[in-house]
Order: sequence, then structure tokens, then C-alpha cells
Amino acid sequence: MTDYLAKALAYDDKIRIYAVRSTEMVREASRRHKTWRTATAVLGRSLTAGVMMGSMLKGEEKLTIKIEGNGPAAPIIIDATGKGTARGYISESQVDPERKENGKLDVAAAVGTEGSLSVVKDLGMRDHFTGSVPLVSGELAEDFTYYFATSEQTPSSVGLGVVVGAEDEVEGAGGFILQIMPGASDEILDEVEARLQTIPPVSSLIKRGDTPEQIIEQLAGTDNYRILEKKETAFECQCSKERIINALYSIDKNEIYAMIHEDGGAETTCHFCNEQYWITKEELQEIYETEKMN
Repeated sequence: MTDYLAKALAYDDKIRIYAVRSTEMVREASRRHKTWRTATAVLGRSLTAGVMMGSMLKGEEKLTIKIEGNGPAAPIIIDATGKGTARGYISESQVDPERKENGKLDVAAAVGTEGSLSVVKDLGMRDHFTGSVPLVSGELAEDFTYYFATSEQTPSSVGLGVVVGAEDEVEGAGGFILQIMPGASDEILDEVEARLQTIPPVSSLIKRGDTPEQIIEQLAGTDNYRILEKKETAFECQCSKERIINALYSIDKNEIYAMIHEDGGAETTCHFCNEQYWITKEELQEIYETEKMN
């Protein structure tokens, strides 16, 4: 099943809800980074939040999320776009702390409970929007909830879940972001709060196969919402050999010379997708000669 996001308005358009199925995205990220169970949950939750936040943007706009905790998996970096794509990097992919007493993965132990969560939005203008808040739990959903309330002054509730099977395979991933719009009445706030208190954990919804629309219905109630948009989402990296070669033109020509005569070429790996690129001796020679002319 293809990953996708649904955006809705509920409660007389006073509540905005994003819900996403991100299973294939998280599965691809886990495969590329060869993550262990808890690292999979960390990267998966971060990607799920990122792709929903990216979908709040328009067109070519994009954002970068950086989670800098004091745990072994941090920092975690997520790039997301307004087109519904995202990519992610985790500093240590082989992290799997002991389970909690209830048997659940200890995401906070991997991320850390002290540090910061920052978001930089590139809206196509000269200055970028930057917001940063301290981590409040390291479980990530609570941290993103705090970010929206504090940095963007938008009361929100964020739910994130990744289900990892017995064979360390991603069985499901998804989440929601519920945001309160200006003018919401006390009655609406009370009903939303009651639903948030009774809704099952996101991982449970995913495990039973709920779609983004069904997650929205859990949050809003039957016939109390309208879907505004549906958008396919996917793991996508913008790296390419051409970009790597273009970047090499900015390196000192003595370094290029060493790559040619000492290494016989150059190999580089993209941190976000683990794709490896080999730049041949001939390609480096062309770069070097261009540098000499300059």
C-alpha cells in the first residue's frame, strides 16, 4: 500500500488535522541505514513528524529538523518538502537500549532527555524561519507538541508510532498532528481533549491497519470533518553524482590533485540515504584542470 497523507478540518473548521501512513518511508530509511529496533523507531517517528510538517508548506518550500539530545542516536536530522517527500539521518543506527518495564522500545533512552529540537524553514525568502525548543521527554511526540505550542504558538497534539516486528522489520508507521485554530470554543476544546484522552496509541491504530482517514475520524468523530487534501508521501533524497561533482569544484585544487595521484579517484557516501558515489580519476582531472584555469 502506498504511503499517503490526509489533511482535514474538523469541528466547524476550528481544528486542523494531518494524518499519515509512513510505513514504506520508514521501511526504506531503515533499510538504507541498517537500523536496529529502537533506532528504527527513533528515525521513523522523526521522519513521520517531518513529512507532516513538510506538508504544511507550499510548492518548493522545505524544512530541516534537527534533534540534538544527549542519547547515543542523536543528532537526528530530517529534511522534508512541501511535495510530501522526506529523508533522514541518524547518527548511530545500531542503538537498541533495554526495553521499558511494559516491554516497549525506549526511544527516550536513544534520543536523550536533555537537548533541543530545532526547525529551519526555507520559504524561498532571504531569511529562513528558525525555531528551537528544549527537549521535554525524548519520546519525540511530546517534543514536537511542545515545539508547536512554544515556537509557533499553535496549540497542538502530535501522535507518532512505528511498529517493529519480531524480525526487526517495519510492520507499520504513521502519525497525526492536530492543531487548534483561532476561535475554537471551550466546548470544542473539551471534546477534543476527551478524544485525545481516549484514542488508542498511534502504534495500536497502525497495527490494526487504520488509514489516515480513520485516524482523523478517531480524533474528530464520524461526519464531523472534511478532507481537504490527500497527498502521496515517500522517502526521497536529492543527492546525485552531478551534485557531488559540482561540490568538488569548491575544494582546494591541491586536495583534488591528491585524490588523483594518491587515491586514483574519490568515493563519497550520502549521509541521508547511504548511496555511494565513485568519482573517477578522469573526472577529477577535468575538475583539476578547470581549477587551474581559474
